[in-house]
Amino acid sequence: MAYIVLVALWALIGFAGWRIFTRAGFKGFIGLLFLVPIANFFALLYLAHKDWPSSNK
Repeated sequence: MAYIVLVALWALIGFAGWRIFTRAGFKGFIGLLFLVPIANFFALLYLAHKDWPSSNK
């Protein structure tokens, strides 16, 4: 039962990362980096410091 919960949480995190990057205007698969332990930190840095294509500046 615990494995089902862990897989569900893992899928939810992957889906959330996909949606965040898609809404920011990037390719959604970059959000899957949230599932990799060290790469999730670099994905957040990338998202924070890159100009968003979806912004209307």
